[in-house]
Order: sequence, then C-alpha cells, then structure tokens
Amino acid sequence: MKFIFADSLDYVDPNYDFLADRSPSNREAYWDDQFPHEYLGYSPYDGILVSRAIVGGHQFAGKYTDSQAMRFRRVGAREFLRFREEEYPGTALFGDSGAFAYHKMAEPPYSAEDMIDFYGDGRFTHGCSVDHIIFQFLDLDEAQERAYAASEDCAENRRRLEITLANAEDFLRRSKRLGACFTPLGVVQGWSPLSMAEAARRLVRMGYTYLAIGGMAPLRSPQIHSALEAIRSAISPATRIHILGFAKADEISEFCKHRISSFDTTSPLIRAFKDARNNFYLPGEDGRLKYYSAIRIPQALENNRIKNLVKEGVYRQEDLQRRERHALGALRAFDRDECSLEDAVDAVMNYSAPIAIGRDEGHSPSDRSKLATIRERAERTLSERPWKQCSCAVCSGASIEAVIFRASNRNKRRGIHNLAVYRKHIEALRLGDSDRYAEIVDFPGSQSAAE
Repeated sequence: MKFIFADSLDYVDPNYDFLADRSPSNREAYWDDQFPHEYLGYSPYDGILVSRAIVGGHQFAGKYTDSQAMRFRRVGAREFLRFREEEYPGTALFGDSGAFAYHKMAEPPYSAEDMIDFYGDGRFTHGCSVDHIIFQFLDLDEAQERAYAASEDCAENRRRLEITLANAEDFLRRSKRLGACFTPLGVVQGWSPLSMAEAARRLVRMGYTYLAIGGMAPLRSPQIHSALEAIRSAISPATRIHILGFAKADEISEFCKHRISSFDTTSPLIRAFKDARNNFYLPGEDGRLKYYSAIRIPQALENNRIKNLVKEGVYRQEDLQRRERHALGALRAFDRDECSLEDAVDAVMNYSAPIAIGRDEGHSPSDRSKLATIRERAERTLSERPWKQCSCAVCSGASIEAVIFRASNRNKRRGIHNLAVYRKHIEALRLGDSDRYAEIVDFPGSQSAAE
C-alpha cells in the first residue's frame, strides 16, 4: 500500500526567523523554499500526486503562476518539485484531472488528449483518466438501484458517469503513446456501491488493470467501505485500486482489508492548520496515531478577528500586542525550563480569551466552557511536550515553535512533521508491527537515528 501525497505547492522557508516573524527580505518563495522531502532530507511519502487543475492553464485557472506552469511543462514534474528519481529512488508521480475543482461545469475542461499531453510533458509514472465527479451517494439494494437508475432523478448522474467512462476509453487508447513506463488508471465514479461496481467492471473490460476510485472525500467511513466492497466483488483480485483524495487517511488501517494498492491525501499536512483540535501527530499505541492541539497565538497585526475587535473599540492594539509578546515569551521560556506550566498557560489564556470570546469580562456559561476547553488542550500539549518526543527535522530545528499555531511557515512545518509521523504509521501497518507505536520515533537524518 503506497502513500501518495497530493501536493499543492506546499513548501516552507528554511530561513524563516521565528523571533522576528519574517522571511529574509530577498527571499524568492519557490526557489528559496523547500518542499517536505527537501526539508526533512528524505521522502515521507511513496510518491506525489499533482492535479491538472492545480497547475492550471488556458482551459482552467489553477494555483500555479503562469511562469510556474510554464516551467512545470518545460522541465517536468520531478524537476519542478525537486523530487528527482536519483535522490528519491523508487518513488512515483501520479496525476489526475482535479475533478473537484471543475465540478460545477457541465463538462470537464480537459479532453483525454489534453491529459495525455500533460502527463507526457510532466513525465508522470501514473495518470488518471478524465472524470466528472458524482456527489450523490445512495446505498441501494438491486431493486432500488434499477428503479433509481431509470428515473429522471438519476439523469445528471448517468450523464456524468457516461462522460467519465467515455473519457476513460479514449484515454486508455491514447495512453499507449506514453510507453511502458506510464501506467494509466481508469477513474470509477458512481452514485451508489452497485453503480460504482458496474463502472469498475466496464473499466476492466476496456483493459484497465489499475482503477482510481473517485468521489470518496465527502463520504463517511461506512459508505466508503460499502463502495469498496462492491467494487472488489466485481473485479479480479489482481486489479489494483487507488483511492483518490482519501480524507479518512488516519483510518487507513480499517481499509487495508480491501487490498488497496495506493491512496493519495493531504490530510496529515492540512490538519496541522485546518483541524480545530488535532494538529500535531505522534505515534500512539495499538497502531493508532496520537493527537495534540497546537497553541494558537495569532499575529496581533495580521489576524482579521483581532483587527475587527480593535476597530470596534473592544481592545487597544497596543494592549493586544503586549499580550501577544508575553504569550510567545512565556512559551519559549517554558521550552527552556525557565517558566512554569501554570504561568505559560496563563499567558496563553490572557491572549487567547479576546480572540475566542471577544471580551475579558461578563463571560456566559458557554464562554466559560469554551475557555476551559482551550486551557485544557493547552495544558495537555505543554505538559506532555510532544515536540520533545520527536527527532524529525521540524521538531529538532523549530522546537516549541512547531506547536504554535501562527501563520504559514509554522503551520506548514507542523504539517511536514505530521507527514513524517504518518510515514512511520504507514510503514508499521505494512509490517503489521503495532509495537512501534509505543516508542519514541527516530527519523532518517536525526541525531538519535545516526547514533
């Protein structure tokens, strides 16, 4: 089972100054910053997936600038991502069309020929056919499936399914010009387990030996299990399966029974700054991950909520900046064993309360409950010092800054740390070795690993 990281230009500035909260004045983001595999000194994933919609082009605006998109096509994905085969041997480059980005369009903005050109220019090892996402998911028995499939309610779903399958057939035929080093994946879409199983059968009949299951991101775990069981029952055990945009990455151990060959996700990185609670990973026990909440110290001059509180006259900007400096100073002193846990948490709460509640006094029961939760999470994170239990490049280099929730360079560093821990999680699942989760992890390139 291969872990493929879905990249979205996720790099950090290795020269970022945490005390001054700024990058060098002459920084050029793409050229000076580092991707996760560069920052860690090894690849925390088995490959990288790049979506066509992320790169963009004349058909559809993406995240890349025009010059970045041009360079990507000129030098190829590996060179652009600095993910060279000789430095990261045995890794893969997956691509897809990025169906979520164009789901409101009547037709996909790319043809099969467009995608073949994209994969060829990027020198991808694996590429998915062009799909059109179906969001509806109904768990129907055979009779219900027949009735629904014939109904007008299913018309748009049927249209999208046929577009996806027609594109897959065209894509497979055209992919032969990319040679034996390229593996085409046919994308499965559907509105139910049975419709997805039928789509999988048709793709296998076309000649696909590797299927990519789409539309999984918004589904709950039971729905994903139901879909995978139906698909597996419809195809040969030798047919490989990839899950596109697997949002349940932390639960991957529960899905191993479906004989998944690969999956892509951004979850470990994204949760570092988009999850309300579980921002920092550590290996836990019994094959599970352990989570901690990052300590939120937003920038007083940049945070929109703080700006609004100042404009409304609730707080003076100078007072909030003073609280901010005190909170950061207390956390750093705590990291040096020069401040008590209680004083550090008090300093954090003195700054966190205005942001969470919007006032210092007159707290309602719900306000007090919210503040108590923030304090409890901060106390747990600080008392257990998870950054001290990890030897990855992020924790070794940034120390307590790794658990401070504050702007992109800290937050993405924490996401890179999560990728490093998640790599160990996947390795342990492959080996069936749950004992590894009870140990402090040593990472490649760390001092303890070298010893």
